[in-house]
Amino acid sequence: MVHILLVIIYLAFIGLGLPDSLLGSAWPSMYKELGVPISYVGILSMTIAVGTVISSLLSDRLTKRFGTGKLTAVSVGMTAAAILGFSYSHSFYALCLWAIPYGLGAGSVDAALNNYVALHYPSRHMSWLHCMWGVGTIIGPYVISYALTGSTWNTGYRYMAAIQIILTAVMFFSIPLWKKAHPVTGSDCPSAAGTAVPLTLLQSIRIPGAKEIMLTFFCYCAVEQTTMLWSSSYMVLHNGISAKTAAQFASLFFIGITAGRAINGFLTYKFTDTQMIRCGQGIIALGIIFLLFPFGNAAAVIGLIFIGLGCAPIYPGIIHATPEHFGAEKSQALIGIQMASAYIGTCLMPPLFGLIANNISVSLLPFYLLILLALMIIMHETVIKKTAA
Repeated sequence: MVHILLVIIYLAFIGLGLPDSLLGSAWPSMYKELGVPISYVGILSMTIAVGTVISSLLSDRLTKRFGTGKLTAVSVGMTAAAILGFSYSHSFYALCLWAIPYGLGAGSVDAALNNYVALHYPSRHMSWLHCMWGVGTIIGPYVISYALTGSTWNTGYRYMAAIQIILTAVMFFSIPLWKKAHPVTGSDCPSAAGTAVPLTLLQSIRIPGAKEIMLTFFCYCAVEQTTMLWSSSYMVLHNGISAKTAAQFASLFFIGITAGRAINGFLTYKFTDTQMIRCGQGIIALGIIFLLFPFGNAAAVIGLIFIGLGCAPIYPGIIHATPEHFGAEKSQALIGIQMASAYIGTCLMPPLFGLIANNISVSLLPFYLLILLALMIIMHETVIKKTAA
């Protein structure tokens, strides 16, 4: 029973990753048909992100009221409905409306599933869970590409909606498995005591170490997303290579994260979450050094791979260590605010570097990443000290 549920959780995270790469892949075709500037993708992205932040902050209350199984099923259903709505939209304003349930669904399932796996499964499954998200993000562009060969972006979204609808059905049929696999109270938490009353946002933030773990997540996601968005431009403008070649090189960052998380699942048999996080931070620093010094294009490629590999253990490691640091009864609330901090970092920090690149120089990217990494390390070490038993 437990193994069947684990497969379902993996499927849910593939489903979470599937739509994440859709918008970026389809937008070059979408904005022309919709008659809007190419920059309007930022409006959609921000709308989705705001919904995700809100649902992440509400995840503790919703999970303790409905349970992880029901919340996951409803959330996946919301994303399925939103993607289907996208596929039938022919105006930008309609897309903005559908972006609301898109974000609300994604945030709830992300926070709820991360907490459930952190509570009930070893660290290796957290790494492999996020590897499945990477698999989902890789599949999305191929679906859009296939649709565009003989049809329009709308067809690609319909294909994806069909997949999400099937996943929604699987999630609803699996609801009884959640209680059978882990027969516990309320929020699916192994501690029966203290789980009935959800924590407010202010109560969560006041927990010792909470502010520091929020900043840790903020900085991590800022490093990850800034590298994702600006590595190609950095190599074109700083290293002088072609845009096509830079795009190919930048894809190695995604491969580094996905492959790294697959490998890290096995490494967790030997190393703790804290050791994995520290190792990842060190590998990111090494990758930034390769970008920082003029070692040529090959070194820049190695740097991107190293940054991807370094990012791989940090997100799942921090999530999995949350019950250990803050207690099982508080983990859902803390994971919710961590998710919210992550999305805020994703939204704010890459555009901030865009201003720096536009007004000063794109060659400052390694220094920008290094500052964020240093703050991340300081905050994470502070969390360890403040939550030590």
